[in-house]
Amino acid sequence: MTKTNGQSPNGSTRPTLTVALLGNPNTGKTTLFNALAGMRQRVGNYPGVTVETKKGQMSVNGQAFQLIDLPGTYSLAARSPDEMVAVDLVLGQQAGEPRPDVVLTIVDASNLDRNLYLTTQALELGVPVVVALNMIDVAESQGIQIDATELTRRLGVPVVPIQANKRRGLDVLRQTLAATAGAKPPAKQAPFPEAFEREVTGLHKTLGGEMPPFLVRRLLLDVGGYTEQRLTRGNGANLRADVQAARHRLSDAQCGVPGVEARARYGWIRQLTTGCVERPKHRPTTWTDHLDRLLTHKFWGTLVFLALMFLVFESIFAWAQPVMDLIGGGIDWLGDQLTLLLPPGPLTSLLVEGILKGVGAVIVFLPQIVILFGFLAVLEDCGYMARAAFLMDKLMARCGLSGKSFIPMLSSVACAVPGIMATRVIENRRDRLATILVAPLMSCSARLPVYILLIGTFLTVGRPWWVPGLTMFAMYAIGLIVAPLVALALKRTLLRGETPVFVMEMPLYKVPSLRTVLRRMIDSGWAFLRRAGTLILASMILVWGLMYFPRAESTGENFDVHLARLQQELNTVREEAAAADEEKATTYQNQIDAQQTKIDELRGEWKRQSILGRMGRGIEPAVKPLGWDWKIGMAALASFPAREVVVGTLGIIYNRGKTDSKEIRDAPDVAGTELGKALQDAPWDDDPSRKVFTVPTALSIMVFFALCCQCASTLAVIRRETRSWRWPVFTFVYMTVLAYVGALVVYQVGSLL
Repeated sequence: MTKTNGQSPNGSTRPTLTVALLGNPNTGKTTLFNALAGMRQRVGNYPGVTVETKKGQMSVNGQAFQLIDLPGTYSLAARSPDEMVAVDLVLGQQAGEPRPDVVLTIVDASNLDRNLYLTTQALELGVPVVVALNMIDVAESQGIQIDATELTRRLGVPVVPIQANKRRGLDVLRQTLAATAGAKPPAKQAPFPEAFEREVTGLHKTLGGEMPPFLVRRLLLDVGGYTEQRLTRGNGANLRADVQAARHRLSDAQCGVPGVEARARYGWIRQLTTGCVERPKHRPTTWTDHLDRLLTHKFWGTLVFLALMFLVFESIFAWAQPVMDLIGGGIDWLGDQLTLLLPPGPLTSLLVEGILKGVGAVIVFLPQIVILFGFLAVLEDCGYMARAAFLMDKLMARCGLSGKSFIPMLSSVACAVPGIMATRVIENRRDRLATILVAPLMSCSARLPVYILLIGTFLTVGRPWWVPGLTMFAMYAIGLIVAPLVALALKRTLLRGETPVFVMEMPLYKVPSLRTVLRRMIDSGWAFLRRAGTLILASMILVWGLMYFPRAESTGENFDVHLARLQQELNTVREEAAAADEEKATTYQNQIDAQQTKIDELRGEWKRQSILGRMGRGIEPAVKPLGWDWKIGMAALASFPAREVVVGTLGIIYNRGKTDSKEIRDAPDVAGTELGKALQDAPWDDDPSRKVFTVPTALSIMVFFALCCQCASTLAVIRRETRSWRWPVFTFVYMTVLAYVGALVVYQVGSLL
């Protein structure tokens, strides 16, 4: 494999060497990577996998190094293609990547025995290894003393004590990496029983002797693992039979797998650490222990968790809103300027209504994304996130998920996009996928204007005071109830498999790193724009085209030209009214109202004659059982790229002009708004004496919006996270069917009652 070149001090070129960082979660691996790479890093995905791998650059004595931060793992026993990334990369089997010149394993000095388990596996990869003994300050505070020199001699690889968060020992670590890169692979490995080694040799010969010995070991040890699935798929059924026969022989020889691996490795680790690691006779009780008694308590811990989550989401709404309003105002101002500068026509409409509003629909949520991931970074970096997952594990286990699924689902109440992105902390592929597929069921903030409009218009006036609040709670409860049920159904059907044991290390509490938090906020914000912006922009342009064409009236004049002329006349009347005396104010106001009515009626007629309007008429037979007419169906169709546009579409189609979601959200009397009045008075086209909107109709629409996936950015992120179109299509279909059935039941039962 050809490596990229770097410059040496004398001007000649040297190959860029590669260092792969490997370690357990919560060992400071990412902190060490950031310290070594500085700002010279980027994030990328490998084809066919969902995990993100960070890459960075560093230089030692003029020698260029590429750093690869592999996903945190407790073992190299891969259970999915995602977990196989580290193994493939280190073995040189990852397409487009050179085999690392050295593997840097990061271990927690305060928990040495468990951390060395992964290191003993790394010793078998056939690549030089350096061990970074991190968190030595924590180990010393617990009375643990480690003789790194003696441990180096026993392991047969360099062991370098460091404190990554304070950058202690990093210079020595860099020099050690430079000296070790390209050296001979480790000679010492964990000793396995002779019977096991005999079976490994036999399987190696069966595979032709070309398979890396490490993979042969994993083939034998990882029952049902990804290594077994991949190798047996590529080598036929005979290999599977050979592997099963070898496992039976090992079981008869009292070396049954996978238990033999843990016994062999931990037995060797105890020999390695005896005499070079001194521990106090009694583990001291620390302030971490006292804090954990509170934060992991069934009652008090839950109260603390709920209070923190309330603070997080209240901050998302309260802190983000001013910035969101500023962004929205800036987009509106820019749209107005473009409208004034450019002549009416398709180009102006595309720029303003399609591209600008399409981009704005994504950018406006950026403050919420950044704030949410900022909070998540703080909670994760300080060590609290593991406690929250522990608290919620029993609840989530009832629907086949683990405690790690709770935070992403809760995050989706603000927006499903960051909630789905937050599932990266879930190691098990099935759990992660199930969480991704149900996260959009949680009622996000974009649904709120729809709820407020319909509840305020049809369930407030003449109703008991508690009805609006109860209805709003019910809309959010739908997602909270349905999501776990759908997750349970998925785990028992499409995502059937062994339920993994929920194992999570409780990391030590620490002060969050400001640099880490800011980097997480910036990376997440940029990833949100990059991932969601492209598809939703394309979708908004598509909807714009469907609502813009055909643009010609029956008279032959174009709608947009006619609207521009009427708008100019309205501006002229307003200017005259501003200069007139008070006696003529009423007259001018009547003229302004009449002119605005003409504009609204023309805009509504345009949308009714558009392709999307005709599609709404086409689907009316399908939506009529839900209590909807074609106008509601058209608004629902327009809202599929982004559900926020439904309020504006209703305003246009009912001749009330452009109605902003914020206007509805902030209105003290929603029923008294122009749109509220229009909805109350809207008749059926085929029966003008009958009103379209009733309480069952309003509830039907809300239930549909609560369960349907009307968000192109959410589908785009699902596509990016799963690396497949299969799952976003599945999500869209199952949620649409679920929404239709739910709305049908609500309307039909409500009408009977």
